[in-house]
Amino acid sequence: MDLLIPIKENKDFRRIYTRGKSYVSPVVVTYVLKNRSRNVRLGITTSKKIGNAVRRNRSRRVIREAFRTLAPGIAPGYDFIFVARGKTPFVKSTDVRRAMMLQLKNAGVLK
Repeated sequence: MDLLIPIKENKDFRRIYTRGKSYVSPVVVTYVLKNRSRNVRLGITTSKKIGNAVRRNRSRRVIREAFRTLAPGIAPGYDFIFVARGKTPFVKSTDVRRAMMLQLKNAGVLK
């Protein structure tokens, strides 16, 4: 992987939601869209449905850590958005990693 860049712009999130392919599991939803650069871009969303700020932040940390362990095996040139689900703040990053790995394998982005 060349470079990991965060996705921050609302227009980028909307574009990936509409054009990207989604993969759903009980702990995380993954949206994948090919981009035109050699970079891997990452966005994480947690809604108020997840819970208070502590739970939302934990969800983001768990997702970020799961992705960090999988990042070396990901092909460059993709945008990813991970959406936390209700279970996310209560599971370990290894559980999220397992679900994420399956979703990324189905998306065909693992090397």
